[in-house]
Amino acid sequence: MADFTDHITEKHAAFIEAQPMFFTATAASDGRINLSPKGMDCFRVLGPNLCGYLDVTGSGNETSAHLIRDGRITVMFNSFSRNPLILRLYGHGRVVRPGTEAYDEMKGTFPEIPGARQIILIEVDSVQTSCGYAVPEMELKGERQTLKKWAVSKGPEGLQAYRLEKNARSIDGFDTGLEG
Repeated sequence: MADFTDHITEKHAAFIEAQPMFFTATAASDGRINLSPKGMDCFRVLGPNLCGYLDVTGSGNETSAHLIRDGRITVMFNSFSRNPLILRLYGHGRVVRPGTEAYDEMKGTFPEIPGARQIILIEVDSVQTSCGYAVPEMELKGERQTLKKWAVSKGPEGLQAYRLEKNARSIDGFDTGLEG
């Protein structure tokens, strides 16, 4: 039932754009495997083998640490609507940080979200679609505003201090590349 392609098709891109959330999975050769849900309309298909998402400040920064150590990333989209489908993007990622030329060139592609921390850019090696018949059908109630409100209340200096305290090292002690 699974189908593979070596790139993101227009049909894949339309499906990705319609999903209100996605999941990222990363790991290093040792330590924990990280699986994170993402939302806030922050994912963009940038080409047949390139995509990325605006990553916001959170309780950890595992994806960044794992990409530095290993580079592999899987992104999964699920349809929770009447038409079941699961789509996975397999590839290698890198972190694009604010203050770099690459970030400045790309930031307009993504929405402005309070607490934006970095862009995760992914070179896609393969795309897999599968049935999703066991995924429940659900309705979206709405997007949570909690993280945005929290980031605004922290302000730029408070966010920077939080990132240095909570996001500079992964839960396994790996460097995430964030500096003071």
